Amino acid sequence: MVAGQCVVRYDNEAGKGDHRHLGERELPYRFSTLQALLGDFWRDVDNWRSE
Repeated sequence: MVAGQCVVRYDNEAGKGDHRHLGERELPYRFSTLQALLGDFWRDVDNWRSE
């Protein structure tokens, strides 16, 4: 969270399934492995930091 706003989040909400939040956008996400999830998450964090 930055100033009370979620900037990057991955979750698996009941009824919605796997998805990710990038700022205001909510996008589908296909979970495959924990290693891939961690790589995807940190890639998104790095992309957000460079904006």
